[in-house]
Amino acid sequence: MLNRLIISFGGAALALTLAGSALAQDSTNRVDAKTDWSVFVESNPTECWVVSAPKSSVNTRNGKTVAVNRGDILFFVSYRPGTNVKGEVSFTGGYPFKEGTTVNLKIGSASYEMFVDGDWAWPASAAEDAKITTSMQRGATAVVTGSSSRGTKTEDTFSLLGFTAALNEARKRCGE
Repeated sequence: MLNRLIISFGGAALALTLAGSALAQDSTNRVDAKTDWSVFVESNPTECWVVSAPKSSVNTRNGKTVAVNRGDILFFVSYRPGTNVKGEVSFTGGYPFKEGTTVNLKIGSASYEMFVDGDWAWPASAAEDAKITTSMQRGATAVVTGSSSRGTKTEDTFSLLGFTAALNEARKRCGE
């Protein structure tokens, strides 16, 4: 699990590093856009990813809606052929998650647990990644719920319009 997180963190961090302070969708590495999802490609080493920002975010503390400052909130699926990574799911909530917690991902009636490390969350295994991407291809929205280190509960809702087309494009470009 820890090795998976370290490998995942490197790829996801690369996406944000390349994007600078803007969302990854504004990076010069974007090669395609499919409705609410963008496709990015890096050539050295080869890496492809699809990414989207939430359509809505609700932040609550003690049951009341609160205004908070968050960094970029992004949902990724990544491919790194050089390290045999295929369809790795990751999420950054724009804040450090509360230690010892998990993030919940809900797509339709399916629910998944994602493990946190700092600002990032991932499923536990490649098998879980595959289940999530299959659900995402069939679903309309993905809702990610997490808790910040300051006790704020966040709920981010992502549209899945264009996800399948973006995913297919990333797969094609990364040789799957």
